[in-house]
Amino acid sequence: MERTTRELLGAAARHSGPRCVALCLVTAAATGAGLLLPAALGRALDLLLAGEPATRWVLTCAGLVLLLTLLDACETVLGGTVDARSTAFLRRRVTGHVLAVGPRLTLRFGSGDLVARLVGNAAQAGTSPAARAALLAALAGPVGGVIALALIDPWLAAVFLTGAPALTLLLRRLARDTSACVADYQRVQGRIAAALAEAVAGARTIRAAGTADRDTARVLRPLPELSRAGRRMWHVQGRAAAQAVAVAPLLHLGVVAVAGLLLARHRLSPGDVLAASRYAVLATGVGVLVGRLSGLVRARTAADRLGEVLAHPAPAYGERRLPPDGPGRLELRGVTARRGGRTVLDGVDLVVPGGTTLAVVGRSGAGKSLLAALAGRLTDPDAGEILLDGVPLPDLSRAELRTAIAHAFDRPALLGTTVGDTIGLGLPRPCPARVREAARTARADDFVRRLPAGYATPCAEAPHSGGEAQRLGLARAFARGGRLLVLDDALSSLDTVTEHQVTEAVFGSTATGTRLVAAHRATTAARADAVAWLDGGRVRAVGTHAELWRQREYRSVFGADTGTAAEPDPVDAPAVHE
Repeated sequence: MERTTRELLGAAARHSGPRCVALCLVTAAATGAGLLLPAALGRALDLLLAGEPATRWVLTCAGLVLLLTLLDACETVLGGTVDARSTAFLRRRVTGHVLAVGPRLTLRFGSGDLVARLVGNAAQAGTSPAARAALLAALAGPVGGVIALALIDPWLAAVFLTGAPALTLLLRRLARDTSACVADYQRVQGRIAAALAEAVAGARTIRAAGTADRDTARVLRPLPELSRAGRRMWHVQGRAAAQAVAVAPLLHLGVVAVAGLLLARHRLSPGDVLAASRYAVLATGVGVLVGRLSGLVRARTAADRLGEVLAHPAPAYGERRLPPDGPGRLELRGVTARRGGRTVLDGVDLVVPGGTTLAVVGRSGAGKSLLAALAGRLTDPDAGEILLDGVPLPDLSRAELRTAIAHAFDRPALLGTTVGDTIGLGLPRPCPARVREAARTARADDFVRRLPAGYATPCAEAPHSGGEAQRLGLARAFARGGRLLVLDDALSSLDTVTEHQVTEAVFGSTATGTRLVAAHRATTAARADAVAWLDGGRVRAVGTHAELWRQREYRSVFGADTGTAAEPDPVDAPAVHE
């Protein structure tokens, strides 16, 4: 994890490399100008007290002040630019990884927590490159101030260095305590975001149940813990600042007192005393260090939370291609898959001949959706292998895999700017004619044409029912085509007539490729060429729906345990939902 975080922050810094270098140069120049100014002021004061011309030194001081103003403006602009670029880079990097890992990652973190990490934590981690540059400048100021005191008189530096151990311990403890507090604060933020995402997704259920107040309290329940973590964080920083304020003035007074004694002994000039006083202020700039160090610690802690996401490896892809004339034969060999410590599929062996339709049925929790996800490599098994036309899925390139396999889900995500974009999602070059033909096959063309702008209607302005959303998802799968079509309960919200029409397109003689259907309705299973019956994590039987219907336990899967072995009525048979 530590290594992942370092690599992530290093990549973010390299992404804005030229700007980071420019920021370092600007901050270094500002520090240098700030160190030159006290010497110039001291020299001007000595000349004025001696009655000699001091115009050149006064102009030098004015020039240094103007330069500091310009450098401060440049530092602000460069710092904001680096923060924005680094944040955008981190969000792209982590978002790409989340999408590459797939659904399994949302089971580990939850969608709300992932959003909190991608939005809030990425923004905090994105300040790291600029914070590093600023921290170097903040360190250079005190170090340069001590060196300047030593050049004026070694006793001045010696007096100041007596407090150096206390300042070092102060900063070290600040970094340790701040890291722990910030980690707690960000973790509670993630819990609140996760609960809020769940509440938003279930808003209709909450309203129907009349539990809005209860769910609001559930979402906000971690607030006291968040408040305590925030108070601890500010308490740590406030305590460090107070200790710095207590130590720094003593060191400053000590330097000025010694400088006054040396002035009385004529070892220093009044200008030297003025310069020494200013350098003591620079050398005791612990308050700036506290702020910079706290910002860097917060950025590093946020980067750790991003590193936790990146620590989950994304699936690897090979370079192989499928045989050019393969029929789409799907084979599972000893496939085992676990979820939440429970073995859902245990050593499954299954063959789907090319060009046929296999319906996968089973009770709720039997693993139908998981098997469908495995078949399309939306997730990988814990053991065993899955082959398409004799080629293991991990050996295929990403482009070859996604071209060969199309998916449709029970609740499709309607992504894209317009309805046409949604149907053509994933196509290299979406063709309007192909999009419309897929919509007609999914029986979606009629209601899409009734929309205000037809296929050009923005998705956000396109009202649709659950069944219409499923038809758009089916149209998207039909538009992609491929050797294997995986339907995960993608017909559950269709009315009887539409379901019959769509299943004719999926299961009919004109259908091409291999079809794997996670079925919850007996009507769907009845139209498949074969049915795989999942039970207890294994394939209990494979056969036609009519053959399996003779078994009482198979009928009970569909809630039709009548005690008879009558032939199924595909129209009136009830459905079962996971």
